[in-house]
Amino acid sequence: MNLTILAASGRTGIALTRQALKRGHTVTAIARDPERIPVPNSDALYKVAGDVHDPASISAAIDPDSVVLSALGADKAGILLAGARTVVAAPSRRVIWLGAYGTGKSAEVAGEAAGVIVKLLGGDHLADKVEADNTVLTAGGTVFHAGVLADGPESPTRRTVGLQDAPPFDLTAKVTRDTVAAAMLDEAEEPHFPGTVALPLAG
Repeated sequence: MNLTILAASGRTGIALTRQALKRGHTVTAIARDPERIPVPNSDALYKVAGDVHDPASISAAIDPDSVVLSALGADKAGILLAGARTVVAAPSRRVIWLGAYGTGKSAEVAGEAAGVIVKLLGGDHLADKVEADNTVLTAGGTVFHAGVLADGPESPTRRTVGLQDAPPFDLTAKVTRDTVAAAMLDEAEEPHFPGTVALPLAG
């Protein structure tokens, strides 16, 4: 498959890029500075400069036949929504977006402990995250709501569930970025959660 990975120089983006190549896909990896993508060059990897504040740079990198996977994060409000609007507006097969468990659509099922995430994000950041998620969902994309992220290998007992099977939010139940990346790539290869929220779990 042709895959386009947004924010490919971040830790989750790097995991997505490496795993996608290992699975035999062709990858267009987008980052503000492509030189910061620490994945060896190959015939199947295209590193491209792009910034969500320059929508044309992102749109130009998205092949209409590709699936877009976003690992975009944000240190200030507005970045996520700008990114979501850009990838949704660009022609592609579909969009798979990374969000946070306990926000937006998953807030109610996450339980009381999710309030910690809401407090950490603050009003503007939370609104940006929720609006970005909703933009992708409205366009028929899939949003992965991950819990607390950690470094480490892909979980051998990993699974992906919908909101109806979501466990309560647990700050101690971390999920590795490699596990999240594998779940997102599974969805790219064989969609099971179009237009809805999915949770990548370690076990």
